[in-house]
Amino acid sequence: MKLLVQIAKGYYRAKFRALGSVSPRIAADAAFQLFCTPYSGKPKREMPPVFQQGTSRSFTFNNLEINGFEWLPAQLETRGTVLICHGFDSFSYRFDAYVTLLLQQGFRVLAFDAPGHGISGGKTLNIVEYKQIILYIIAQYGPVYSILSHSIGALAVALAAEELQQPNVKLTLIAPASELSRAVKQFTHIFPLAPASYQAFVNRLETAGSHPIHWFSVNRVVQSLTNPVLWLHDTEDRICPFADTDDTRLKKLSHVRFIETTGLGHSQIYREESIQKQIIDFTIY
Repeated sequence: MKLLVQIAKGYYRAKFRALGSVSPRIAADAAFQLFCTPYSGKPKREMPPVFQQGTSRSFTFNNLEINGFEWLPAQLETRGTVLICHGFDSFSYRFDAYVTLLLQQGFRVLAFDAPGHGISGGKTLNIVEYKQIILYIIAQYGPVYSILSHSIGALAVALAAEELQQPNVKLTLIAPASELSRAVKQFTHIFPLAPASYQAFVNRLETAGSHPIHWFSVNRVVQSLTNPVLWLHDTEDRICPFADTDDTRLKKLSHVRFIETTGLGHSQIYREESIQKQIIDFTIY
């Protein structure tokens, strides 16, 4: 498997070099396509039992079929609706434990797979598209009481909350992709681009997002909001580095509760039972 990964990396590095020698713009377009493509593809995965109990929901967004689920608790009156938003190269099935726990506490639950992920259509995902889909889900299936999110999903949720301006909505941000600039830096470290191609790549990102790269920042958004925020991050997260939390964490904002873990990394953090309990408690209280 490691050999295949190295071969793939070598292929794309050579491809970007070759394209860059012909046209930096073409190289940038190819890099943008790869940057937005989940690396695991969409293999068929077994549906967890709790998803088999949910009601399928779907809608069309930008000619893509977006698929998800809705669950209603056993009691007639719900405590509100919780929306779950997964991260990059992930899918809603991974959050089955949260669906079960939230239903037990009387919440209505929504979970949709982003474009290019899980059971939804498409092959790629960009942050603006994810934000727009979250806003659409809230408009069509909301209102929501709370949003639970992970990684790039947390960045999309933060941007959606900024546009939504509903300060009572609780935001749970698990290992958020705090700064898009970090993702760009990591990508171009793995796939180096010639200076002209790199600048064209940045321009492509900023054109797609209608903002400079540094604008796509959980730190920027959280500091401008008054929503109750639960931010959970592991000190050994190698995908979304802990250092990127400093700008918000060290300010000790009154509306932000920060939970620091060590040894859980980027993905195990949301699977940890003690973390799940703290997230459910935050959602309830």
